[in-house]
Amino acid sequence: MTSGNEVVRVLRAADRPAAVWKNGGGVTREIAAWPEGAGMSDFAWRVSLAEVAADGPFSAFPGVDRTLTLAEGSGMDLAVAGVHRVVDERYAPQDFPGDRPTDCRLLHGPVVNFNVMYRRDATEADTAVVRGALAVTVPPGETLLVVALEGPAVLDRTGGPDSPVQLAPHDAALATGGLTCRVRTPGRAAVVTFRPRPR
Repeated sequence: MTSGNEVVRVLRAADRPAAVWKNGGGVTREIAAWPEGAGMSDFAWRVSLAEVAADGPFSAFPGVDRTLTLAEGSGMDLAVAGVHRVVDERYAPQDFPGDRPTDCRLLHGPVVNFNVMYRRDATEADTAVVRGALAVTVPPGETLLVVALEGPAVLDRTGGPDSPVQLAPHDAALATGGLTCRVRTPGRAAVVTFRPRPR
């Protein structure tokens, strides 16, 4: 789906490999990262869905900020640098530093988290969760990622001839370049925008 300088790619959930955590406490599926193909030590930003099956520490990422959104399950009690934070409301993004020691205790069984990570010296990121419809304008130089968290979602490009992008649960649409669109969902969809941090 393209028009002008914009590019929209659909990232299907079925195409994502699962990576088991080193401590065996869960499984992560990467949705998208920049630069493409970047590893855990050199991404500018990275977005994933993580299945957390057991209590334990989160990995530390120096210089990285995180936005965590509970997508499935009852929630967690997080201890971030010794300060407790109960995350038990679904679809409510929570910001915290990724380089502070963080321990997780599950409240009532496994959870699925939507994770956005970005290097604070290079990237700014905003995460919102939408139900219904939302108009979104992405200026040139910024990036938009839409992920269907609960139920399907649709991405319409405003004023364009292209067919709507249909997203099944956990599918994503990644858009770069100038773009005006509308996100529609009967469930919940995450809308994440990334922009380079001014130097």
